[in-house]
Amino acid sequence: MIALNMEHNPSVTPMKVLHLEDSLLDHQLVCRALKKANFNFEITRVETLEAFTQLVNHSAFDLILADYRLPGFTALDAWSALPTNSVRPPFILLSGTIGEAAAVSAIHSGISDYLHKDDLERLERVIKRALEVCQAHAAKEKANRELALSEKRLAEFASYLQAAIERERAVIAREIHDDIGGSLAAAKLDLAWISRHQTEATIEAHVQAAIEMLQHAIGASQRIMMNLRPSILDQGLFAAIQWLATSFEKRTGVKTYLRTNNEHLVPKKDIQLTAYRTAQEALTNISKYAACSQVHIELSDAENVLTLEITDNGKGMSGQEMAKTEAFGLRGLQERAKTVGGWLDISTREGTGTSIILSVPLGPPADSSHDALEEQFQ
Repeated sequence: MIALNMEHNPSVTPMKVLHLEDSLLDHQLVCRALKKANFNFEITRVETLEAFTQLVNHSAFDLILADYRLPGFTALDAWSALPTNSVRPPFILLSGTIGEAAAVSAIHSGISDYLHKDDLERLERVIKRALEVCQAHAAKEKANRELALSEKRLAEFASYLQAAIERERAVIAREIHDDIGGSLAAAKLDLAWISRHQTEATIEAHVQAAIEMLQHAIGASQRIMMNLRPSILDQGLFAAIQWLATSFEKRTGVKTYLRTNNEHLVPKKDIQLTAYRTAQEALTNISKYAACSQVHIELSDAENVLTLEITDNGKGMSGQEMAKTEAFGLRGLQERAKTVGGWLDISTREGTGTSIILSVPLGPPADSSHDALEEQFQ
């Protein structure tokens, strides 16, 4: 193993070159070509695969130049010996024996380039191109890593927001139940007492009107509480979806059909809540935009995957509507699905309706007494 230092520009960090070559004369020719190209470099020559492997596993190199055929191995063996846990440096074949077909095959395997030993005047151009490609690849890998990290952080933030929203909904629902609901119920009882203890017809009419208004307010508060904190999930996912479907049909007049293969489906509470919110948001969107006459809801746990499909026969959505920046409802559902390891598919076409499908792989049955999401609603 021989290391040489060829520094023509001390102000620049020398390029570290590893030369896999068993011929000292060929090595000297390469050094001369590098020097002629005014590269600032440090070069190390090795002859064996063992020495090569030891060096690349313990030192970093900016460039690898390699003869193709060496005693007992080829440059492809050296390429395979490079560490895979980091970006590989440019790897250029310098050989006088390799054929064109073998050179092309080597490049397809990932090797940067090939140059015949009789054509070393082109070495500068080949090296610069290989370095540029390597730098571009490294920049792309860095950008991909940063993008993946950013997406991970956004997903974590979305999950945190969803949990925070559900906690806040639970607090509001509790306040409505304890304060507003209790006050309305007390006022209704007082009005009922007044109704029983007075006989004047005019006052009785006003009292009955007030009782009806209070009853309406109590019903509205109960619906709001149900939307904020779906306590009906305590009865199971099918019962909760059935309540949504019945309420939707009663409110809109749109015929709604619900089908399931398991009425006693009990996934984990966070999955139940995700499915419930998906159905709730889908039905809300249908009532606002679909202009449909029928809705079909299918709930299934076939092949240990929870599948919730809500389909309408309405006007559907165009590609432009799907891509609207303000279409946060559907995007929110997609992000919510990701938080439980699932995904959301939306199939739509103008004039043929829309189908929203939630799919979530199911784990072992949940023990509701130990479920954290259930505890946060208590």
